[in-house]
Amino acid sequence: QVQLVESGGGLVQPGGPLRLSCTVSGRILHYYNLGWFRQAPGKEREGVLCVSNSDGTPACADSVKGRFTISRDNAKNTSYLQINSLKPEDTAVYYCAAGWGVDLAYTPVYWGQGTQVTVSS
Repeated sequence: QVQLVESGGGLVQPGGPLRLSCTVSGRILHYYNLGWFRQAPGKEREGVLCVSNSDGTPACADSVKGRFTISRDNAKNTSYLQINSLKPEDTAVYYCAAGWGVDLAYTPVYWGQGTQVTVSS
């Protein structure tokens, strides 16, 4: 069974950076595309923010491109989401998911439990 565990969330001041991690166990990471999603308080979960394809190539939605960067370390079975210039509207629970597809045409199959990111001064 595939398990994903997110970490790195917390309280961050506006304008600051944050790096989230997603560690995969149960299967080797490079079998999967890894995507990041978020759900803000009182809202539905957004579509995929960024995807790291199984070959390591990244893709991010236009709404976050330039501030969000996705990467992976297959040796550590871990994906990372770097967020810069954080805004209060980035406050959400961030989820990673393993699945298949190409770039943002991506179908998540296995989900992590999420990590809370709160952007506030």
